[in-house]
Amino acid sequence: MNSLIGTYECKIDAKGRLLIPAPLKKQLASSLQEGFVLKRSVFQQCLELYPMSEWQMMMQKINGLNRFVKKNNDFIRRFTAGVKVVEIDNLGRLLVPKDLTIFASIDKDVVLSSAVNIIEIWDKELYEKAIDDSVLDFSDLAEEVMGGGNDE
Repeated sequence: MNSLIGTYECKIDAKGRLLIPAPLKKQLASSLQEGFVLKRSVFQQCLELYPMSEWQMMMQKINGLNRFVKKNNDFIRRFTAGVKVVEIDNLGRLLVPKDLTIFASIDKDVVLSSAVNIIEIWDKELYEKAIDDSVLDFSDLAEEVMGGGNDE
């Protein structure tokens, strides 16, 4: 899959239905038939939407872990906690399960943010706070991650 591009603001209804914006749905078109996996983020209070092909690649890595090593087993359990297979319906809606909306504190206003090969689904206020909080040290982070020595 190509990299996904864009940040989109939208709404989620009381039943947990989220209308995927048309430009994003177009980017996801090749994945609509396969479906998606929706899960809790490891590092943030948001959700991650994986196209099934991306999820399968992630599971290949995880399946390589020795489950007789306790920390590996603990990681697998935590990483897959709350994982759901989901689809985008013919109207372009994604049904977000209640337990996941509670985890991410998603109420009404939502931000869908591309994160290379997945989509992060955020409560708008939490997204804005995460972006604001990271501005102060982003230049240091950018230099550390992208500034050389990591050209692999």
